[in-house]
Amino acid sequence: MKILLIYPLFPPTFWSYDTILELAGRKVLLPPLGLITVAAILPQTWEYRLVDRNIRSVTEEEWDWADMVILSGMIVQKTDMIDHIREAKKRGKSVAVGGPYPTSLPDEVAEADFLILDEGEITIPLFVAAVERGETQGVFRTTEKPDVTSTPIPRYDLLELSYYDSMSVQFSRGCPFQCEFCDIIVLYGRKPRTKSPRQLLAELDYLYELGWRQGLFMVDDNFIGNKRNVRLLLIELKKWQQEHQYPFRFNTEASIDLADDQELMDLMVDCNFDAVFLGIETPDEDSLTMTKKFQNTRSSLSVAVEKIIRSGLRPMAGFIIGFDGEKKDAAKRIINFVELSAIPTAMFGMLQALPHTALYHRLEKEGRLRINSKQDINQSTLMNFVPTRPIEDIAREYVETFSTLYDPEIFLDRTYRCFLILGAPRCKPPFKLPQMRDLKALAIIVWRQGFKRHTRWKFWHHLFSILRHNPAVWEHYLTVCAHNEHFMVYRDIVRREIEAQLVEFQKQELILNESKAMASR
Repeated sequence: MKILLIYPLFPPTFWSYDTILELAGRKVLLPPLGLITVAAILPQTWEYRLVDRNIRSVTEEEWDWADMVILSGMIVQKTDMIDHIREAKKRGKSVAVGGPYPTSLPDEVAEADFLILDEGEITIPLFVAAVERGETQGVFRTTEKPDVTSTPIPRYDLLELSYYDSMSVQFSRGCPFQCEFCDIIVLYGRKPRTKSPRQLLAELDYLYELGWRQGLFMVDDNFIGNKRNVRLLLIELKKWQQEHQYPFRFNTEASIDLADDQELMDLMVDCNFDAVFLGIETPDEDSLTMTKKFQNTRSSLSVAVEKIIRSGLRPMAGFIIGFDGEKKDAAKRIINFVELSAIPTAMFGMLQALPHTALYHRLEKEGRLRINSKQDINQSTLMNFVPTRPIEDIAREYVETFSTLYDPEIFLDRTYRCFLILGAPRCKPPFKLPQMRDLKALAIIVWRQGFKRHTRWKFWHHLFSILRHNPAVWEHYLTVCAHNEHFMVYRDIVRREIEAQLVEFQKQELILNESKAMASR
């Protein structure tokens, strides 16, 4: 059986980093970890080819070669996934789909022959058995959560490695918290399940053998969801990194209560973790309580962020506007918090009701959903429900705040304040000569930010101050300064797309109001 694995295209998003990746000679931030894990669970007697549509298109030769096409992706990738389901069907190929988007909205991908939903460790063997019986269609679901210690090493060998900026690895699935808007607990449950330390280290061994020597993103939605097991992993990972002379640096995602465990933060830095994404959402305690993000109300958020920074982990953070009962100028309070806490990278979005979440079900009962099946869900789409304050006000606050957060001067100042107090790395990888494409990217960044832009004096002042006061972090600092090359472009995309959607929304509201008026006469 010849299987063509296709990973659909992402629209431009906060995390796409298109401009920076282009400078560095790469195309994509992260690989399709789910799809290469699927390839590892499927029979290894089958043949596989993988096309990441974020790198290139499927060739005619690949279409002709395939007996079956398998696609996996998230809701934000829905347009390209549906297009490729239809293209494969038009070419007479059998099509199977899976991943978060088909699992959440299976009716939208019903054109596929096989729907392999929920977690693949259980449903993929059911699919394989059906194919081997000669069946030509089927839906495979489970309510059971698999033991991920049985998950095989992903097929990293199927990737075009040189096009990626970082690799992905996963230690755990699930999160113990109950945030109303989050679909992670719907998809993966509230009991975090972890791999064994030996299992994860085997994945690192494989990547090392393949020649990978760049960053690794630990894609766990809450890396510290099971603190006992993650501590055991970090103890073994620290030894592995030392033995291999620190070939990898790590980033991950964690809940804010990471700040309560200094030993855990120190272990992470010992293992060469240098950044962590935090789901802060809002500094408004009433909104946090409303959305059941109680873990963020137990202590000072700004103090927690400072502890994390001083420990040596650069914070990235998610913020949301549009919670029920939210007061005017919520976005300004987010700006003030981001500035006060010196968080360089603040992902800012409008609240969305994701399928099957507690928020979705509550709004459905209240008749407040406004679902548009043609609309992707990302940082440049309007809310998909009726909020408790005018959506026009929320959208305008959002656009202006995004623009303010990534004003070049404001971003440089905030990044500088963070790196002045950022704890120094606790491990010392051996010196490696930089690659030519990295030197070229650095030269372009220095030219643009140090000479071309009106912020050039600020750029040089901050850089020399970092070299004087915290020299161990200067390379990391320059890398983050470069990120604004993407954000300066992306904030214009956000403004343009949100304003266009507002115009269309207001037209639809006018038509709806006129229809109601006509009906009442």
